[in-house]
Amino acid sequence: MSAAVTGFLTGVSLILAIGAQNAFVLRQGLMRAHVGALVLLCAVSDALLIAAGVAGFGWVVTRAPWLPGVMAAAGAAFLVVYGALRLRAAWRGDYALVLSGASAGLTATLATGAAFTWLNPHVYLDTLGLVGAVSTQFAGPDKWAFGVGAVTASFVFFASLGYGARLLAPIMASARAWRVLDVAIALVMWVLAAGLLTSLINPG
Repeated sequence: MSAAVTGFLTGVSLILAIGAQNAFVLRQGLMRAHVGALVLLCAVSDALLIAAGVAGFGWVVTRAPWLPGVMAAAGAAFLVVYGALRLRAAWRGDYALVLSGASAGLTATLATGAAFTWLNPHVYLDTLGLVGAVSTQFAGPDKWAFGVGAVTASFVFFASLGYGARLLAPIMASARAWRVLDVAIALVMWVLAAGLLTSLINPG
């Protein structure tokens, strides 16, 4: 039980930080569009990576020193483009479809969610690296109990974020509120992209 609780708290502490993936899940939650599928995609992706980290495959990153750089470049490019799209939406201010509950299709939504997850180099550091490292203090069944706790944290967090977002629906009932949200999301995306590009320029 102690190992599972440690895993849960470790998972929560790593996932609570504001990030591109969380912002996207929040936005979809506010629109109440494809929430279940998106939550499942994000949580299952985390589960796979956490399982790999706990199983001891963190050495992949050290064996492929080029991987972090490639992922950082791809992730930064994606964040810049998505941020620009959100800023363009805020500039246009046409939120009639959003306010009516319309959203991109399921395939497009899941593709975007997958990009936010798998093109984020920090997810590999958090799961393969940090979670994997913390799990080494446990052995046998306790080690996997730790992993189950960390995976549970992901499912609980994404479900809470996606479905809990509807509590903000009254606040988001105007085009102005959505414009503010999209500007904020664009800024978050660009700050994250700047951080990734900085890590490429100054890897130390």
